[in-house]
Amino acid sequence: MSLISASLRFLTNARALDVAVVDGAGDHVTGFDGSRPANATLTTVVASTTSQVLVAANAARRRLVVHNDGTGAIFVAFAATATTAAFTYEIGGNNTWDGPLNDYTGVVSIIRSGGTSNVRVTEVTT
Repeated sequence: MSLISASLRFLTNARALDVAVVDGAGDHVTGFDGSRPANATLTTVVASTTSQVLVAANAARRRLVVHNDGTGAIFVAFAATATTAAFTYEIGGNNTWDGPLNDYTGVVSIIRSGGTSNVRVTEVTT
């Protein structure tokens, strides 16, 4: 296991904090284990009022990008079942979620409160 350090630089004028994660050689790190993702799988899932799996558990997952093509919100759960009351993220119509997984590689499910919408998924793996 290699040592990973973080370089923090505070910016002025109320701008965002710039953070770079680098390995011992000073190279930027994007994967949990220091590797850089090399593969991506693109799929489309139709979200409806019945909970369904968006992506199966995958130990090689490094990133997940979810785009809701519909006009209504979808509810994404880091669990085997999603409900409109128990979910991890709500993604509004015609919006994309590209958030941190925080090492989560388990099953991800989706549901809508009404109607259907196409959900575009990009799962990035090592």
